[in-house]
Amino acid sequence: MTAWPGFSRQEWLFSLKSFLAAMLALYLSSRFGLPRPFWSLMTAYIVAHPLAGHVRSKSLYRLCGTLLGCAATVVLVPSLSGSPVLLSLAMALWVGACLYLSLMDRSARSYAFMLGGYSAALIGFPLVDAPASMFDTAVARAEEIALGIVCASLVHSIVLPTSLAPSVLGLIDRTLGDIRQWARDLMSPGADDEARARLAQDRRRIASDITQLRLLATHVPFDTGALRWTRHAVGEMHDSLAAMTPSLSALEDRLSGLRDEAGGLPEPVARAMANAGAHLEADASSRALNGVLEAARLESVDQRNSSWVRALHIGVAAHVDELVAGLRRCNGLRVDIAASLAGHAPPPERGTPSRPSVLHVDRGLALRSAFTVVLSTCTACAAWILSGWRAGSSMAMAAAVFCSFFATLDDPLPGMHKFLVALLWSMPVSAFYILGVMPLAQDFGMLVLCIAPLFLVVGGYLARPANSLTALGMFFGVAGTLALHDIASADWVSFLEGNLALFAGALIAARLTAIVRSVSSDWSARRIHRATWHDLAGMAGAARPRRAWVRDAFAGRMLDRIALLVPRTAGSAADHRGEAAQLAMRELRLGASIGVLQQNRHLLPEAPVRELLAGLERAFLAQALESPPRLDALLPQIDRLLALCLASTAGESAVSALVGLRRDLFPSAPSDLQT
Repeated sequence: MTAWPGFSRQEWLFSLKSFLAAMLALYLSSRFGLPRPFWSLMTAYIVAHPLAGHVRSKSLYRLCGTLLGCAATVVLVPSLSGSPVLLSLAMALWVGACLYLSLMDRSARSYAFMLGGYSAALIGFPLVDAPASMFDTAVARAEEIALGIVCASLVHSIVLPTSLAPSVLGLIDRTLGDIRQWARDLMSPGADDEARARLAQDRRRIASDITQLRLLATHVPFDTGALRWTRHAVGEMHDSLAAMTPSLSALEDRLSGLRDEAGGLPEPVARAMANAGAHLEADASSRALNGVLEAARLESVDQRNSSWVRALHIGVAAHVDELVAGLRRCNGLRVDIAASLAGHAPPPERGTPSRPSVLHVDRGLALRSAFTVVLSTCTACAAWILSGWRAGSSMAMAAAVFCSFFATLDDPLPGMHKFLVALLWSMPVSAFYILGVMPLAQDFGMLVLCIAPLFLVVGGYLARPANSLTALGMFFGVAGTLALHDIASADWVSFLEGNLALFAGALIAARLTAIVRSVSSDWSARRIHRATWHDLAGMAGAARPRRAWVRDAFAGRMLDRIALLVPRTAGSAADHRGEAAQLAMRELRLGASIGVLQQNRHLLPEAPVRELLAGLERAFLAQALESPPRLDALLPQIDRLLALCLASTAGESAVSALVGLRRDLFPSAPSDLQT
């Protein structure tokens, strides 16, 4: 529902709460005699978010980052103030190092590292000519920012707080529903082309939702409601959902292999699958699949079937077993979370504590981003030193901050240009306020009335993802000018110099980013695939068997990569998008198969397993280097080991892993095992 003038009630609520927190911070910082009260106002808006849990976590990490930046400033500026070149280089390297650490940690904690970098630039560069007052200024900045953080956290936590629970539970329920639908589709094949395209899109959404759940889970401990007591259950739910995805993909592939070999599924398996598809509901999913599990195991010991068909049935049984266990675990966790939200005791952990999953990071791109911010900051500092411009400190600050803001994008240039346009539009507004309105405001009430129209409207647009970047540029242009200028002594010359310096620094950052940092989506997608092949080579070359949590961590990282690949192939043809998703799913299955094989290698003959894993490592490394992999020798090795497993008492997990390797590496291989 929309309210006047075009904002929804939720957008108005967010804007009003943000404005209330900012005015409280501005009032208290003025009463406490802090030198730059508008720093508190700006901080209250920066940490604002429609969800209270986000505000509290962002506030904590912003405070940590500010203290880190203040400490760096106090150490660097007084020590190197006599050498402008060394100081510029040291500050630029500090910002670059912090940005690199931020990009290597794709969680809420990354905000602290980024703030630690550019806070040093914001505090240190304006005071290079007054190093003796550096400590006092750093303490004052920390107090102003801390006051804004406290006010924002209090207001957003007390005044009609919005819990994370609807977002988290919505993601969990949607992902569980998509997984059950995927299982239903496997049990009831025969969909038309349109339905298959829709289902493929739903499966790509599973990867995106699981990654989003992982990122939201980092804010759960900060939630204002009972959801914070379910953080362990939410983490276990994420791990369980991530672990089921490769099992479903592998089950789909094994069933396809059986149909290709026999022209259809054996009658007992087909009948059990049809029964399961009709009864695969939330409360009966495990029981419905047990019939498929029993039928597949009976077929796997039927000697009338060929060795390869029996191996495929073992693969089907193993993955159905994993699916049954995963659904049972997820259903139990969902009940635990609901009970905890209803006011019952926090649910106990249902197994081993969930280990922190590692999302995909691109070290090369992170280094490139760090180099870009170092180069931009040094260039701005060089222009400042050579020109002797008194407002040059603002140019260096803007270069450091601007590069840091957009470092997570493949091509930051469009966002930078949009932000630059908003900064230009903010200049006349800033001039109107700082030179016309503020000198006339004789008390705090008049000041609030003067700035309320602008900040309330900007706050409403900040709550809209489509307009948030433009609104953020307008806000930073106005609030940053208010925070960096002494309003009592402001004049046209200092105002124009300061704003031109800010714009020049942002322009330097944008131009150098275009030269050094901007990359295409295809380039990023290729690097994601290469990182996957490196991971697969590492898993195959591990000297000791991998534990289950390492395999699950790879599954979580691969799902994150699939979620990253989806927007990067959004502009491609539908066939190309489907091919990229299928390739990523194949890599996900390969990782799961290698992990299972490593776990069960003690049940298999040591020499053949070692030889096979070494061959896989070489092939994956060649793939990562984009050279033709030599796979021909792997098929006989897989077939010999598979024949040994079928003739021995090796567990069905090992057989299933070998079947997976054969199907994913050699989908067109003949059905007769090459023994």
